[in-house]
Parts: sequence; C-alpha cells; structure tokens
Amino acid sequence: MEFVIVTGMSGAGKTSVLKFLEDIGFYCVDNLPPLLMPKFAEICYMSAPTIEKVAMGIDIRGGKLFEDLLETLGALKQSRYEFKILFLDASDDVLMTRYKETRRAHPLAKGDRIITGITQERELLEDVKKASTYIIDTSFILTRQLKEKINDIFIDNKSFNSLMITVLSFGFKYGIPNDSDLVFDVRFLPNPFYVPELRALTGNDGPVQNFVMNMNVSKEFMAKLKDIILFLIPNYINEGKNQLVISIGCTGGKHRSVSMANALFNTLQAIGNRVILQ
Repeated sequence: MEFVIVTGMSGAGKTSVLKFLEDIGFYCVDNLPPLLMPKFAEICYMSAPTIEKVAMGIDIRGGKLFEDLLETLGALKQSRYEFKILFLDASDDVLMTRYKETRRAHPLAKGDRIITGITQERELLEDVKKASTYIIDTSFILTRQLKEKINDIFIDNKSFNSLMITVLSFGFKYGIPNDSDLVFDVRFLPNPFYVPELRALTGNDGPVQNFVMNMNVSKEFMAKLKDIILFLIPNYINEGKNQLVISIGCTGGKHRSVSMANALFNTLQAIGNRVILQ
C-alpha cells in the first residue's frame, strides 16, 4: 500500500497535485478531518490489493480540526501504517499574487489582509513541513513541470531532494534582489560595455560570453564559485532548506553577471541539480 498525505500552503498547488496523483492511479480524498485518518487508513489497508495507492489531501480549511494533525500522524505511526507526506510550498509574494489573480479570500484571513492569513498558516504548518518526506516549492515552476515532478517521484522513483536553486543576474545600480540567499559581485571582471562591438549585446550572446568567460580571472572565479556552491548544496538540503537563490551582480546587470549566471546555471544543471535561470 502506498499512502501519501498531501498538504501545504493554501494556493501552492495541492488541488493540482491530487489531480495528477489521481491520473496515475491513486485513490484521492480531499480535506478529510485529521481525526478520521487512522480509520480511513485502516479501511484502505483492509481493502488491499483492491486499493494499492491512496492520496489524502489535508489543509487548514478544516479549521480547529487541523490542529490535531500532528497527533494523528503519531497515531498512524504507532499503528505501523506506512505513509509519506508531500508538502506544497510557495513564497509569500507568489501566494499573494495567486490569491489576487483568483480574487479568492485566504481561509485564515477572516476579512483581514491576505498576508495575515499566509503568515498564520505558515506558522501552523511549520512542524508538519519539518516532518514531510517531500517538499516541492511551486513558486517558479509551471503546471507541466509540477506534473513531471510528481511523475518522477511516484512513477519513476527518481531520487528527490527538496532544494530548488534559482540563479539570477542583476545590476547593482538597480539594487540587490530582496530574496537573495547568496550574492556575488562580479564587477571586478573586465567589462564588455567598453568594447564597442559588444556594448549592444548581452551575456546571453556568444561573443559576450566568450569575452567574459575566457578571461583567466573569470575561469578562476568560476572554479571557486562552483566549489563553494557544491559544498553548500548538500548542507542546505540536510538543514531542510527548499529554495536557494543565488544572485550574481555587475554594474548594469547586462554583460558580466548574465554571462556568469549562464555559466553557473549550465554547471549546476549538468550535475543534476534542480535549477532555474532568471
């Protein structure tokens, strides 16, 4: 019996995930009160092999009943029911945008601001998130990509880590991105801006990339950057971090930082990390 509990932040994609799981043969139940989970698990296990895969959606729409979730999970373990927890997450800004686009009220907002409900929900879910088997951050992935991740986990049994890496370039004259975890300043590199034939191009163009990345100082910096990132990734995963934003900046954010961000993205992707380039 494969028993999966799907939970997470409201607006992070739980409904979509339950549909994806249903498509691959899971018997899905949404918003069951946590106190009924042990009895439901018992019925499912008694029905095996007729029912082999079950997914249960749990969220804070259950109100006060949701507070019993951790205790119920403990009861399931004591009864030796095997289960996995899939937690859907997204950044506060993304969740706010989704609520505004759909014009829905957050379940915990109660007439207050959306961010108030999101903050309260994140606090309520903190311990559940720590206990989760899988954490998927849906902030920057398409519905198609989310479906692929579900298939990777539950069909192909691919190894999974919850860390999504975002590599982005920026210009210091516009300010450092607020969500940066790591910031690297590459203004020390030779600047293509002062080469007339390169000025109008960007770090996404081959001539600029060749100019920047073929410099000895660029090669040395890239090697050291790769070493520190590869050292940090497994430690961040062990710590439970699910999103890492690496920001690389130059003066205008057009040549050097873009070239270096492209190079780092290609390096991390080739190694097999889950990485997005912005």
